[in-house]
Amino acid sequence: MENFWTSNKSINGLRHFVLVNETKEKGNITFLMVSVLDSEINLKTTYEELINSGNWYKGLINLPKIQSITEEYVVYKSINKVVGIDEIFINEDSLFNIS
Repeated sequence: MENFWTSNKSINGLRHFVLVNETKEKGNITFLMVSVLDSEINLKTTYEELINSGNWYKGLINLPKIQSITEEYVVYKSINKVVGIDEIFINEDSLFNIS
């Protein structure tokens, strides 16, 4: 499975994400995606959404800065000033598990 993905629309103002965890929930494969630029922006998505929806492109697509970091990100960060970030739990078999 490709680890780096580009969303075809911004998610909280960002478009480049890395797949850090894969789990099975109720028989469905779920992926934890984290923004390459800001770990506070993360989401869960299904296999169907990631692979078949047309909303994601494999790899990190080279985009102009105005398209990869939008004004939506500035607004999101000004509204959601986080003191501490929630923990992100990584499976033992994840490429990002360094323990």
